[in-house]
Amino acid sequence: MLSMKSKCELCAAPLDYAAEAFICSYECTYCTTCEAALDACPNCAGELVPRPRRVTGLREIARRAPARVVRRVRRARS
Repeated sequence: MLSMKSKCELCAAPLDYAAEAFICSYECTYCTTCEAALDACPNCAGELVPRPRRVTGLREIARRAPARVVRRVRRARS
């Protein structure tokens, strides 16, 4: 699951979950201002891509698809 960080790695600007931000493959997070000055992630040299936005609250997600307490596993047919 993607870790949605709430601040920029370089300037510590606050980032809302619905705000535009950029991430690398290790989920280093940067605001649009810092990303414009970078060619790649300074931590891992990975490509920076737009971070997906989380526009609904966690309560809305939990109401639509609640987590299961017990994992269900299908048995393979022999």
